[in-house]
Amino acid sequence: MITTPAYAGAAFGTVGDGDLTEPGTRATAADHLGIAGEWAWMNQVHGGAVLQVSRPGPAGDADALLTEQEGLPLAVRTADCVPVVIHADTAVAVVHAGWRGLAAGVVANALEALSEHHPRRAAVGPSIGPCCYEVGPEVIERVGAPATTTWGTTSADLWTAAERQLPGVEVWRADLCTHCETTFHSYRATATELRQTTVAWR
Repeated sequence: MITTPAYAGAAFGTVGDGDLTEPGTRATAADHLGIAGEWAWMNQVHGGAVLQVSRPGPAGDADALLTEQEGLPLAVRTADCVPVVIHADTAVAVVHAGWRGLAAGVVANALEALSEHHPRRAAVGPSIGPCCYEVGPEVIERVGAPATTTWGTTSADLWTAAERQLPGVEVWRADLCTHCETTFHSYRATATELRQTTVAWR
């Protein structure tokens, strides 16, 4: 995961594709990560669609990317939504999972798309946590995983909601709240347009 405090001068990216559209910015990140070449990204729309890609560049409207291509990095941008990486024997996927995406089954859809590749492990990255993600009953009804904020109101546990869509694989969870942890960008905390970028490849 890349965040601007770690790499000054490189904002990966904004509400749109932001600096991810700039080859120089991607090259800087790739150099820090020790990876070669360009990566693939998507126009995240808070839905359940999964796209399979075999080359770098913008992949279209989706909230999950999958590739069988070795050495092709996949990028997902998040602030308070959940970044998920799923690793299979012969493929990898990245997922952008906000509450709407989770309600649409985006994590489960990515896992299903990887089924023939034998998915083994998944990582649930930093996002807004149940400690801070105050929501109304309509969100709980669609996502499940009710919890309580630190100030005593109803919240949704997006980490648990994501993990429930990953049956049969080993799941690692960061359990880091982007709203609480000042090293992360959080739209709810500051209305920032800055995002973390999670990059995965095989």
